[in-house]
Amino acid sequence: MAQSEAVHSPPQDGPSAPHYATGRSVDAATRETLEDYTLRFAPRHYRKWTPAVVGISALGGIAYLADFAIGANIGISYGTTSALWGIAIFAVVVVLTGFPLAYYAARYNLDLDLITRGSGFGYYGSVVTNVIFATFTFIFFALEGAIMAQGLELGLGIPLWLGYALSTVLIFPLVIYGMKVLSKLQLWTTPLWLILMVLPFAYLVISHPESVGAFFEYRGEDDQSASVGSALLAAGVCLSLIAQIAEQIDYLRFMPPRTPENARKWWTWMVLAGPGWVLFGAAKQVIGLFLAVYIIANISDGATIANQPVHQFLEIYSDIMPGWLALTLAVVLVVISQVKINVTNAYSGSLAWTNSYTRVTRHYPGRLVFLGINLVIALVLMEANMFDFLNTILGFYANCGIAWIVVVASDIAINKYLLKISPKEPEFRRGMLYAVNPVGFGSMLISAGVSILVFFGGLGEGLKPYSPLVAIVLALVFPPILAIATKGRWYLRRVDDGIDAPMNDELGNPSGETMTCHVCRQDYERPDMAACQTHGAHICSLCLSTDRTGEHVLPEQPVPWSQPVTTARSTR
Repeated sequence: MAQSEAVHSPPQDGPSAPHYATGRSVDAATRETLEDYTLRFAPRHYRKWTPAVVGISALGGIAYLADFAIGANIGISYGTTSALWGIAIFAVVVVLTGFPLAYYAARYNLDLDLITRGSGFGYYGSVVTNVIFATFTFIFFALEGAIMAQGLELGLGIPLWLGYALSTVLIFPLVIYGMKVLSKLQLWTTPLWLILMVLPFAYLVISHPESVGAFFEYRGEDDQSASVGSALLAAGVCLSLIAQIAEQIDYLRFMPPRTPENARKWWTWMVLAGPGWVLFGAAKQVIGLFLAVYIIANISDGATIANQPVHQFLEIYSDIMPGWLALTLAVVLVVISQVKINVTNAYSGSLAWTNSYTRVTRHYPGRLVFLGINLVIALVLMEANMFDFLNTILGFYANCGIAWIVVVASDIAINKYLLKISPKEPEFRRGMLYAVNPVGFGSMLISAGVSILVFFGGLGEGLKPYSPLVAIVLALVFPPILAIATKGRWYLRRVDDGIDAPMNDELGNPSGETMTCHVCRQDYERPDMAACQTHGAHICSLCLSTDRTGEHVLPEQPVPWSQPVTTARSTR
């Protein structure tokens, strides 16, 4: 999205050096964190884009080629029928779990970490989920970087090990300036990317209609029949992408307030750019499998390159145009796709690490430190040739990603709206939440732990394919069970934040009323503020997060077990 406009925002909108106590200048800290309000609520005055602009920008981030490799890998392993069922299961799960998360992000203008805090995890409990998301970013950075290295080797003869390093180093300077660069990249590169991606699929369907029949008849490298177990194994690999909703939410939190005038467009783009991303992702997986089957059937030694997107596109382009042009376009497509998504992966990963570190240590070291750490981890994965064990990596990670996302979705849909045990509106500020809430945190540990045990055969070989299903079921049912068992005791540490002003406007949107933080002397909007225990003045959420002594944090004011916590936010 056009987030470069952030640099024109008034300087009082960004946090300043007193938050961090690092000796860095006010201007330096402000420039780094002003970009997109990653550590706090996104204020109304900043969110000037239309729902369509926000939605299109969010969808621009799914240009990655990993889907082509994933689709090819599961098809080669399990056959077309099982792979298609696995992709369908993946799509259904993502839509059902992604909807409540996307709605909360767009309605209350929070990223997924802030949503997770108040959805059963607690103020520090969500640190674990931040690590899960950071892991997602470096796994898929490595996957996209490996694909780019394959393209550089094919087109320029650059050795893979050097290509891995180049694909990592290239991203660093682009991410230094954050989302300003990303928004321009998405705008300039998307039209060419769409043409280069759709062209080979359309060509095969039109010029080689027989390839469609061969595609549906393909039974995998082991010539196996379709089965429930194979479909679930395929779904498990695909579900490693379930955490992609967090990157979609990084855009959706900038949706404008919902009003009667824009309600239809607001809902349309929230759904399409939120859980709807999976429709495009699933389509790319199917196309990746389709291209792989064609290459295996028609190219000598095609099985060795069929799961590599650069070769998929090169082989099809070579049927349409001269070899030199086919090679050039294949490499261009790979490089564009890798840069488009890996700027986002690197940026989001650095923010996830920074958020967790700042919360735990109450010290802000600078985002670039964790950008470097994230890229180094991704480079190690690439140099270890992750393509050789891609299914295992993604299948294992899927259990953790599913546990996190489904637990949060379950808490929102069941505990907040159905049982009304969890506060209906999200809370994220320090002092308002307990450190750890056993409802979400415990449910995630149980779900991830048991499903990983199943994944590695700890409960028998016959159950191994069902690990994603185990993760989904446990993550769905345990939040309401634990919420009922604890009577919602650990959701809110306080019901009153000490400020006598409404949190929302008359339409239920977060209030745009501004207040001044007495610590950093900056103005922030109502949802980002609380009263200071020591001075009785207002203090912003980030100053609370970096308060090392706790002198500003309000004392505990437990919610009586008999009091409905669904009204806590509106009574503050």
